[in-house]
Amino acid sequence: MYFTKVHGLGNDFVLIDGFSQDLPADPAPLARKLCDRRFGVGADGLVLILPSESAHLRIRVFNPDGSEPEMCGNAIRCVALYAHRRGVVSQKRIEVETPAGIIRPEILSAAGEETVRVDMGRPRLERAEIPMAGPAGPVVGEQLKAGNRDFEVTAVSMGNPHCVIFDADLDEQEFQRYGPLLERHPVFPARTNVEFVTVRNPGEADVWVWERGAGATPACGTGACAVAVAGVLNGRTGRTVNVRLPGGVLLIEWPDDAGSVYMTGPAEEVFDGKLL
Repeated sequence: MYFTKVHGLGNDFVLIDGFSQDLPADPAPLARKLCDRRFGVGADGLVLILPSESAHLRIRVFNPDGSEPEMCGNAIRCVALYAHRRGVVSQKRIEVETPAGIIRPEILSAAGEETVRVDMGRPRLERAEIPMAGPAGPVVGEQLKAGNRDFEVTAVSMGNPHCVIFDADLDEQEFQRYGPLLERHPVFPARTNVEFVTVRNPGEADVWVWERGAGATPACGTGACAVAVAGVLNGRTGRTVNVRLPGGVLLIEWPDDAGSVYMTGPAEEVFDGKLL
């Protein structure tokens, strides 16, 4: 079985093309094996590219623990670039079927470099859509206790759940402690991704991401989108934000409350390989 190693701002994936080769009926054990950084290829996730009846292609993403998230923004950019370069799809505007719905990336070219702009769809803000336990309505700046600390959280779904926290002012040890406590907090029945945010100005925010099923990651596309939405809801940012992650910067735009969130950023192919 052949694969391609890809990454979006250091959030790396083992990508396997299911158009041209057979895939296992249950990919979870394969994900756990391949994502292991000592005994496997090493990655933040396994991405399968598959035929679709409703879009140009379909993807499934598996975390290193074998769980399957609904969406992954960095993976979408990597898949779009791979599909266009390898001739899986001839168009630069691509429709990708995901468990969270149809996502629409577009390949952009400027000064000899290719980036990918993705229509990530509308954010979901109702508590039941996150999902998050509690009374109906959005969750904006709500108190939540984890361990021995109280946090103000804003919940956003970009097809997958996010818990956004401003001004937590954590050091590395605290990040490693509270990330998993919040990910598995009882109010999140499907667990959650967690973003700790420092707003530099209305157009720029620094973010640490604790990713559901993967832990600390250098970048999270859906997380960056959730941060921008939460920034608007809390009056902390404008509608166009450069979200600075450990792996680099994503440009996030949310033009209006009723519309889609747009993410623009790079994607890279690293190497091809064959599984023995």
